[in-house]
Amino acid sequence: MKQSMRAKRMQRHHKKNSAKSKLSLVSLMDIFTILVFFLMLNASDVQVLQTNDSVTLPESIANTPAKETLLILITKSQVLLQGNLIADTNDLIAQQANTIDTLIAELDYQTGRKASANEGGQAITIMGDSSIPYKLLKRIMQSCAQAGYTNIALAVENTTDSGTALSSSSAPDTLASRGN
Repeated sequence: MKQSMRAKRMQRHHKKNSAKSKLSLVSLMDIFTILVFFLMLNASDVQVLQTNDSVTLPESIANTPAKETLLILITKSQVLLQGNLIADTNDLIAQQANTIDTLIAELDYQTGRKASANEGGQAITIMGDSSIPYKLLKRIMQSCAQAGYTNIALAVENTTDSGTALSSSSAPDTLASRGN
């Protein structure tokens, strides 16, 4: 059967357009590679300490970023070092000693696990509830210093310079540092 001129033209047009419908994966892979590198480089800029709901951090305007160190978590009921229970808060408040022996022993164990020791002292971060007594916080800091952890940082909730708390951040992202 003989094709009309219109049918031949449509057939040629479909042949030309069918070759153009291939997707170029090279440019798509380039875009994703650039995106992956961008995310890898910028993901390390944000450092946020993980906290739980039982700890209400004190507020501060400190702008020092958080560092990866040992973490002492002081809740209203427990004292934890790297997630391991050290003692109950109420028992420590009732004690009259200047240091906490179980904390010193655990810090000595953690120091033994690390191969490198800084000359200026080991670094540690204390994340304490804002309602804990200062007397307990002082005893914990003294125990850390006795175990060789003299570079002590306190985790705080970052606030703006005007004194109002940031409502969008529920995790601490800055530290107030104190060195001995």
